[in-house]
Amino acid sequence: MARRERVSVCVVGAGPAGLCAARQLAAHPAAFAFDVFEKADQPGGMWLYTDRTDIDEHGLPVHSSIYKSLHTNIMQEVMAYPDYPFPEAVGNSYPSHQVVLQYLQDFAAHFKLHRYIQFNTVVKAVRPRPAGSGKLWSVLLQNLKTKEETVKFYDAIMICSGYNSSPYIPQIPGIEAFKGNVMHCHDHRDPERYKDLTVAVLGASFSGKDMSLEIATVAKQVYLCHNLEPLEYKMPSNIQQVTIIKEATADGFVLEDGSSIKADALLYCTGYKYDMPFLNSDCGISVRGNRVIHLYKHSINIKYPTMALFGVPFVFGYFPFFYYQVAYFLKSLRQPSFLPSKEEMYQSEEKEFQDMLAMGNPPRHAHKLGTLQWEYEDKIADELGIQRLPPVYKELVEMNVELMKDFTTLRSHCHTDVYKKKMELSENRFTFNIEDLQL
Repeated sequence: MARRERVSVCVVGAGPAGLCAARQLAAHPAAFAFDVFEKADQPGGMWLYTDRTDIDEHGLPVHSSIYKSLHTNIMQEVMAYPDYPFPEAVGNSYPSHQVVLQYLQDFAAHFKLHRYIQFNTVVKAVRPRPAGSGKLWSVLLQNLKTKEETVKFYDAIMICSGYNSSPYIPQIPGIEAFKGNVMHCHDHRDPERYKDLTVAVLGASFSGKDMSLEIATVAKQVYLCHNLEPLEYKMPSNIQQVTIIKEATADGFVLEDGSSIKADALLYCTGYKYDMPFLNSDCGISVRGNRVIHLYKHSINIKYPTMALFGVPFVFGYFPFFYYQVAYFLKSLRQPSFLPSKEEMYQSEEKEFQDMLAMGNPPRHAHKLGTLQWEYEDKIADELGIQRLPPVYKELVEMNVELMKDFTTLRSHCHTDVYKKKMELSENRFTFNIEDLQL
C-alpha cells in the first residue's frame, strides 16, 4: 500500500488547547507535519500573567485576563489532561494561576513540545487559497522581535488562541455621564485601586462572584448587580446584591427595579466576545450575536472542514475536553469521509442551536455546554472508538458545581482522596492512549 503524504498543520497558539493539539500531532509523526505559532515567549496562553493591561510590549492587545490572586474554580483532579495529572494537591484542590502555568509548561517539557513551537510569532492573517493552488491555507506570520513577515502554506488550520481576551461590554444608557472609574474585569489585576470606594460590579457569574469578594476586602461598599437567582451564601457585610443596571448617572446608577445606588467605580464582569481578527472573511467563519457560525460540533469549519476552532464552548471541565475535540479533528483530517456531508453538518448545527433555544437559552449562549458536555464527549468517543471519560469526572464536576454555590468556602476543599477512591472503584478506568488512535 502506498504511503499517504503527511498532512501539514498550522496550530495557532500554545495555550491549553494548542499544547493539547501539539501533543496529539506529535504522537503521530507519520501522519502529520506541523508548526505551532505563539506570540508570547513561552507556552501557557491565557495563564501567562502580566501586570500590563490594554496593550502589551509589542503594541498588541493584552491576551491574559488573569489577576494576581486568581485560583481555579474547578478542582485540579478533573481539570488536568487525562495523561498528565497535576502534582498532588496540598491543602486544597484549586491551584493558583502560577501553579496552572507551571503545570502547562511542565506538560510541554515532558512531551518535548517546544521544538514545534515558534515563539514571539503572531499570526496576522489566515485565508483560503484558490482551488488548484496546492495547500489550501495561506498564513501570514510576523516575528515580533524582527518585525519580519513571512507567508507559509498548510493543509489544515487549528485555531487554539482562546476566547477570553476580547471583553464584552454591554451598552448602559448614560454611561458617558458617569464620572467614576469604569473597567472590564479583563483589565483587573489588584483590588487596591478600589480601596475605600463604593464599587458596582455588573455580572454575577464566576468572575463577578470572585472579584466582588476580593474587592470587598478593601472597598467601603460593593454592589453586586445581576439578574440571576439571589446568591444564598453568607457574604461580607459590605456586599449587597441588587438588580441589574438600567442606566447611569453622574454619580451612580439607576437599577432595573427603579432604585438607585451611588458608586465611585464600575467593574464589568460581563464575559467576552468571540473575536478572530486574523481570519479572513473568505474563511467561512463569522460571529452573529456572539454565536460562531458555521461550526460542526462547535469546532469544525463546515465550509472548509480542514479548519477547526478549539475551546469555543464554555462552561465545561476544561483540559480533557480539548483531548476529544482535537482527536476528532485529527481523525477527520486523515479520513475526510469520517465526517458527514456538508449539508448534514449544517443541519446538525442548526438542530443543536434550536435545541439550545428550546431549553430556554438566549442565542448568545449557543456554545454554552454545562451538563451537555458529557453527551458531547461521549458521542465523540464513541464515533472515534476510544474510551469515554470515566463517570468519576462527571461525579466530581457535579460536586464542584454544588460547592460553587458558596464561593466563600469553595477553595477550602481538597478532593484528592475522593478522586483516588472513586478511580479505584471505577469499572471504567481511563486508559485512552493517544498513540492508539486509529488514523
